[in-house]
Amino acid sequence: MLLVAVSGGIDSMCLMEKVRQGGEPFAVAHCNFGLRGTESDADEALVRSRAAAIGAVCHVKRFDTAAFATENKISIEMAARRLRYHWFGELCREHGYSGVAVAHNANDNAETLILNLLRGTGVKGLMGMKASGFIPDPEFADVPLLRPLLGMTREEISVFALENGLEWREDHTNAQNEYKRNKIRNLVFPVFKEINPSFVQTLNEDMKRVSDSLSYLESQGVYFPESVATLGRIRGRGPLAEGQWEGRRGEAPEDSGKYTPWDYTVTEEIWDGSKPVKQPQGELIMDADKAGEFIEGHWETGDWIKPLGAPGKKKLQDWFTDHHIPADDKPSVKLLKSARDPHHVLAICGFCIDHSVRVTSLTRRILRILPA
Repeated sequence: MLLVAVSGGIDSMCLMEKVRQGGEPFAVAHCNFGLRGTESDADEALVRSRAAAIGAVCHVKRFDTAAFATENKISIEMAARRLRYHWFGELCREHGYSGVAVAHNANDNAETLILNLLRGTGVKGLMGMKASGFIPDPEFADVPLLRPLLGMTREEISVFALENGLEWREDHTNAQNEYKRNKIRNLVFPVFKEINPSFVQTLNEDMKRVSDSLSYLESQGVYFPESVATLGRIRGRGPLAEGQWEGRRGEAPEDSGKYTPWDYTVTEEIWDGSKPVKQPQGELIMDADKAGEFIEGHWETGDWIKPLGAPGKKKLQDWFTDHHIPADDKPSVKLLKSARDPHHVLAICGFCIDHSVRVTSLTRRILRILPA
């Protein structure tokens, strides 16, 4: 039996109806994030009513999303994402559901592509979402995640909803341009549509071609300088271990101050907190969820880092000076930067990580970055 995630919006109500028409038994899961007061309660009431009308079991859970976001120092969007997927995993394990279906559609996929491009991305960020995969939660990483509507545009979903007499709720915040995704949806996409009325389909076809090409190349053993999403070997250049810079009274020895080519690997691991966090010289360990997507890069004016345990931000130029990195070698230092803020350095390979991605008792997934 499938678990269908239903928010009460037009996309998820359409998804529930399509699954019902398909004849497969299913249950419904609704998250009340408590972010819109009576509107959130009305969403819940609609989902409960529709599930009862079609005879589907309806699971509902209320979250204090704002408190969770504050406690974990993450955005409301990220908090809601973590909360819902973890709960979906719990439901699947407890009730034996075969997987979770969510209502991401072709427009969502196109918006994600544009967001990735604006943040800065590599090949993986050009692939878009996949029709099937697994829940992005380390505790339930074996639970299938399905996107049955990924091939449908919002216009097609609207037509289907009207033809089938569906009722749905409108989230008034979708019309506001507070969030980046809403700005793209409400301000940018109308211009794209003027240029190409079929731009959503075109962008989705482009993502499919990139995905197919990457799959073929990886099958041939080709890997890319990419974000950590690759989770494979990436060729790069990096500094010698920090201890090797120490020489006469902390100054670099005459025969040091050089950078040598090295391979490094990025691996993802489930983290249960039972073992102490150890970072051997040259190896870095970060919280995978806090890091999010990041990209490889080199030093640029404006780059900054808050070194692990440090009291505040430090310009990378000043960090180089403190660590006696020769001027000629600064452009060669391998950096891992946040895709959300390309000037925010999350890791200086071989040296240190940013305080924001440190491993804590709440960490569930870690990334190890170490010499191959």
